[in-house]
Amino acid sequence: MRRIIASTYTTLDGYIDDPHEWSLRYHDEAAQKHAFELTLGADTLLLGRVTYEGMAQAWPNMGSNPYADHVNAIPKYVVASEPVDTAAWGPATVIPGDELVGTVDTLKQQDGADILVWGSGRLTDDLAAAGLLDEYRIWVHPVLKGDGRPLFRPASTCPVELADAETFDSGVVVLTYRPTTR
Repeated sequence: MRRIIASTYTTLDGYIDDPHEWSLRYHDEAAQKHAFELTLGADTLLLGRVTYEGMAQAWPNMGSNPYADHVNAIPKYVVASEPVDTAAWGPATVIPGDELVGTVDTLKQQDGADILVWGSGRLTDDLAAAGLLDEYRIWVHPVLKGDGRPLFRPASTCPVELADAETFDSGVVVLTYRPTTR
């Protein structure tokens, strides 16, 4: 069975919005290698509509490197309750919000590599609540933002266990947690 891994950048004080404004200066060689290996281990991206639309503005213009070429080539599934223009960044398929659990359960049962979720929001909460999320990879950056969109919401409630922690020279710490049923 394929794993679903939610990989999310956060500030030390737990905010996730606008990571392009605060995270890039902490991408040292070791962190980039970790991100590359995580991404190469996945053959599918699962994204919420807002994350997909933001990524679709930038990723199609990136390329000529193995990381971007892989991300641009793999199938993307966009969970949305309203129309999404998938022409900008494909291959992409829209999953209606009310079909999330059934569709993702089917994807998870298929042969293939990991399914990677970028971002954290209602999609991640719904996957965890349905028992479909296997790991949180939380990239904690040494930045205090003070305000913004929080990493977790009241609906995020679930027990987790620490599976791994990796620290990079840049000060970024990647914490891997697995939801538990305790």
